[in-house]
Parts: sequence; C-alpha cells; structure tokens
Amino acid sequence: MQSTFPKKLLISVAAFFLVVSAWAIAPISAQAYDNPELLPEIQTPIIDLANSLTSVQEENLIQELENFEAETGWKLRVLTQYDRTPGRAVKDYWDLNDKSVLLIADPRGGNLLGFNVGDELYPLLPRTFWIELQTRFGNQFFVRENGEDQAILSALNSVENCLRQGGCLVVPGLPREQWILTLITSTLGGIIFGFAAHPRKDRQAFSWQWALMFSPLWGILFIAFGLGPVISRTSDFLPLLRNILGFLLGALVAYLTPILNGSSTSET
Repeated sequence: MQSTFPKKLLISVAAFFLVVSAWAIAPISAQAYDNPELLPEIQTPIIDLANSLTSVQEENLIQELENFEAETGWKLRVLTQYDRTPGRAVKDYWDLNDKSVLLIADPRGGNLLGFNVGDELYPLLPRTFWIELQTRFGNQFFVRENGEDQAILSALNSVENCLRQGGCLVVPGLPREQWILTLITSTLGGIIFGFAAHPRKDRQAFSWQWALMFSPLWGILFIAFGLGPVISRTSDFLPLLRNILGFLLGALVAYLTPILNGSSTSET
C-alpha cells in the first residue's frame, strides 16, 4: 500500500505539469495562426513578410493588381511568409470572397506556392489548373533556377492572362522538360505504329489490320500524350511539327527494320 502512494503522487504531479504547459503554450500557437498585428495599417494587395520581392517589383505588382481588379473585378492578393504569418486575419483585412485568389508563398514546405481560390473561379480555372500552376512554378527546381520572385510573378501572370481570355483548362506555356516528354511519347507511338504496320503476308506492303488493331496504343501515345499537351498549351507550330516528325521517323525506322533484317538474312 505504501509503495503505490509515491507512484500515484508522481503521476499526479506529471499530469499537473502537462496541463499547465499545454495551457501556457496554447495561446501562443493560436496567436501564430491569427495575428493581425502583422498586417499593414494601409490597404495593400501585397504583404511581403518573407521579402521575396524587391521594392521595385512590389510597387509595380501593386499597381498591376489594382488595375487588374478595376478592369475585371477579380481580386488577386499575395502573402509571403516564413517564420511569421498573420494567418486567418488576412481574410477580413482583404475581404476575401468568391471572386478572390490568395497566393501564399512559403518556402518552408516542399513547394513554394499555395492558393486559396474563390468558388466563382473554378468554372473558369478548374482545380487541375491550380495544381499544375503550383507544380510548374512552385517546385524547388524552378525556384532555385529563377528565384522566389519570378515564381510568384510567373504564377500571377498566368492567372491574369487566363482570366482575361475567359478561362483556361491548363496552364499556358510549354516548358522544355514537358515538350521533351511529349516528343518521346510521339516517337514511341510511331515505333509501335511501324512495327504493327509491317507486312506479314507475301506481296503485302502495309498491314493496315494490325495497325488498326494497335491504334488505341499508338494513338494514345501520339495524339493524347504527344500532340494534346502541345496544342492545349501553346500556339507555336514548331514543337508540334517536331512531334509529328518524331512520330514519322519512329514509324519509318520500326517499319524498315524487319525488312532490312530479312534482306540481310536471305543474302547470308
């Protein structure tokens, strides 16, 4: 009986200190998520707590966002943060509504950019658009090569251009890495088409039955993954032409390879 008393006493003391520490820490964490003291006294569309923008960039961007709101009615706001954040206080400060877009730049995560989007924007810019926008300009490679300022400015420029033209299903522009991927899929589709179209009977020049049978495979690679991303993201004809030539070259090589092998075997 006496041995259990010290254990109960230690448990009671530990519980007391746990409650006191939680009570003391809770107000600090709540303040971190809602801290209106960090908000500027004057109304401005940009709160740059992380100093991601230069003074000249910030002045020009403020004028641009104000003119864009007056022209279109869409409200674009920018918040950069690192170890300090006003949190939920920005909603009342900017009076964010269904026609608002809040870009949050925070380098502490894996991706620099985050977006809070009003409901009225989704019919024009679907959720897939915002995911692609975040991954294209907010990834660590783009930020390391171009800087946080260009990531923010490029993302806002894409949003403004799409809203001015009535909406976008995808983010405009074709990065080089994405175009190389479409070229690879186009060439692979051509290789499959060439192998399928190779004649399998005597006096047959083209096996259209096999080419048609494999059309779902090479069609998806060439049309959906090769031409689709290019057409939907840029009006430049050059990358489209290169993908078509890649498909034709892959098809020609795959079509002629069995013939050349057969000729060399017969000669031997």
